[in-house]
Amino acid sequence: MIRILSISFLLIYQLYAAKLHFTTHQLKGNILGSTLLVIGGIHGNEPGGYFAAAILTLHYQIKKGQLIVVPNLNFDSIIRNRRGIYGDMNRKFANISKNDPDYHIIKDIKSIILRPDVDFILNLHDGHGFYRKEWQNAIFNPSAWGQACIIDQKCIETKKYGNLDAIAQKITKNLNQDLVKNHHSFNVKNTKTKFKDEQMRLSLTYFAITHGKPAMAIETSKNLEKTYEKVYYQLRAIEEFMKFMKIEFTRDFDLNLQTIQKILTTYYTAVLNDLTPLNLDHLRKRLNFVPMKKDDNHLQAKHPLAAIKKNGSFYDLMVGNIRISQFKPEIISHNKCLESVEIVVDKKLQNINIPASLSVKESFKVNAPKDIRVNVIGYTKPGLLNENSITIKMKELLPKYSLDKEQKSYRIEFYKDKDYCGMININIK
Repeated sequence: MIRILSISFLLIYQLYAAKLHFTTHQLKGNILGSTLLVIGGIHGNEPGGYFAAAILTLHYQIKKGQLIVVPNLNFDSIIRNRRGIYGDMNRKFANISKNDPDYHIIKDIKSIILRPDVDFILNLHDGHGFYRKEWQNAIFNPSAWGQACIIDQKCIETKKYGNLDAIAQKITKNLNQDLVKNHHSFNVKNTKTKFKDEQMRLSLTYFAITHGKPAMAIETSKNLEKTYEKVYYQLRAIEEFMKFMKIEFTRDFDLNLQTIQKILTTYYTAVLNDLTPLNLDHLRKRLNFVPMKKDDNHLQAKHPLAAIKKNGSFYDLMVGNIRISQFKPEIISHNKCLESVEIVVDKKLQNINIPASLSVKESFKVNAPKDIRVNVIGYTKPGLLNENSITIKMKELLPKYSLDKEQKSYRIEFYKDKDYCGMININIK
């Protein structure tokens, strides 16, 4: 009976749980100081917020104080470019059913918000229009949310950072000193949540302030044409908060539109199902016969917004709301049956771990165990079913089978009986 109940609970958990959970990135300086929690992606169709948060995890270093970043809170919705596929996540902080797919996400982010070391919370959004205190037109008006610091009330009772209005006024003043265009100016929007906005009483920031945690939202405008413009303003706002909180930081790039645009098209590397290495920056838009499992495929990636999602009989490889590639899967059982393999690279013997990437100038020869079948995708020789112990010249590889658009990367796949054992990428020097 106990065993049956356990299985039933597992099935219910799988049925109601979101497929992708958020990740938490802690950037801590060597000197103690304040802690800022930055949350991106509570709404999956607001890329300015979640791409800015992702850049924090990839390109910022903290010298004093601490930055905690959740770049992908509503991950299932982010990779589908939808506000909330299970409903509005930002309306679930007062009450949420255990049967709600977002239940575990809300429970876990609440525990982070309430950590004793968290001093301030920023929730990153993209909002419609440009907030203005006075009506100007349908885009610039008091009902708009974009280009604003959103506070729920002027002050809260706390030891530090309780004067939300004064802090927001200071941040917006600094932001407005350097705008791409004059009409991009920021303002402070006080929703007066407790008395005027019933829906906002269900939000993340209201949950935070009613539990003694200073919090506000940063909203860049959805009317800004380019994602990199939204990201630029989000990063500038976050930096202003860090400066205000005396969190000392460095970054490995110059903060301008051109650099942000370039960073947003850099996706780094990943490993599919622990066996298949991928360079996301150069993948073809479509790859055929990619070894994948029947269920529970997963991606380990440097970029916190990288994930795969099922799309009919295909799989989409996503970074945020951007599809990097699409895979036609070859469903096969996966087995880590080969930890490493000897390869003669340009006449020099090397022992290469699996998965891995390898640079080759002229030729290579795989010396795998006899029970391993080696398949070099792009190499063909009539009657040859196993490319083990065969010297292959790079110029013999057919370009149409390359992994990348530049036709410089190819795959060596390893099999044992009916199992897929992993892959090594070989790249032309």
